[in-house]
Amino acid sequence: MPRTKYKFNPESLSFDKVRLGIRDILLRFMAFFIGSVIIALIYWLVFAVFFDSPKEKALEREIEQLTLQYEMINREMSNVEKVLDDLQKTDDNLYRTIFEAEPIPVTLREGGVGGVNRYKNLEGYSNSDLVIETTSRLDKIRKRIYLQSKSFDEMIQLAKRKEDMLKSVPAILPIANEDLTRTASGYGLRVHPIYKIIKFHSGMDFTAPAGTDVYATGDGVIASVQSSQRGLGKNIIIDHGFGYMSIYAHLSNFNVRPGQKVRRGDVIGYVGNTGTSVANHLHYEIKLNGRNVDPVNYYFEDLSPSEYERMIEIASKTGQSFD
Repeated sequence: MPRTKYKFNPESLSFDKVRLGIRDILLRFMAFFIGSVIIALIYWLVFAVFFDSPKEKALEREIEQLTLQYEMINREMSNVEKVLDDLQKTDDNLYRTIFEAEPIPVTLREGGVGGVNRYKNLEGYSNSDLVIETTSRLDKIRKRIYLQSKSFDEMIQLAKRKEDMLKSVPAILPIANEDLTRTASGYGLRVHPIYKIIKFHSGMDFTAPAGTDVYATGDGVIASVQSSQRGLGKNIIIDHGFGYMSIYAHLSNFNVRPGQKVRRGDVIGYVGNTGTSVANHLHYEIKLNGRNVDPVNYYFEDLSPSEYERMIEIASKTGQSFD
């Protein structure tokens, strides 16, 4: 039971029972209500600050998992970048060197991804900086992978082309010359056998009996088959591609026709003594990009190092050519 309250009345010198009015009751009620609300807020703040709700705990676990996954993704991206760096170095310093291709410029490999504001749709969030940085990094990795893929495609084509080139380079002796005794005259200044003057000899001469087989020294296409009473006499020109051409002169007969494809080692004609020639022999030339080069440097498919040195010695000692 609520206690009854009394108030002293000085006029009657007695205690009168205190009776509360509506206003006093309302004020007391409001005071109790406000006090209760304040106490409830204090309790709520204490729990909110020092204790996590189940939902908050679930969100914290999710954030921890996302953070861990983000760190793992960052590590994986770092590993991918290292692999790309190694591939790039190998590509520029090995593959492109072997196939004589220019390295891909660093500005192209390391350049950014195009677009004025490519990541505008990712802005405006609490974690926008993190998301934009990660997305930008991924875009750069994608670009580097694409460029490296295109580079390897190019290397495959260059490898195929290199294989064709190696088959096409005139790299064997044009006649059988196992003991090198058929080497008659080398490349350079020689005494002309008819005019008896020093004249530049643009090829090599090989002595051999008439009718000796003459071989194509590399894969190619027969560019011309000509006959003349002077100069090179009966001669064949092979276009090997890649800037190489080979000439076989003073032949007695042909075994090919213009436009015919030949392979290294095919018999294309026979040794003779036609045109401006003083004996049965083969005059052999190699041209690279339209200019004569010394054939002795192109017998790497036939000669060992010691044989190569001996041929150079023989060719340099002969002071007169046969044509």
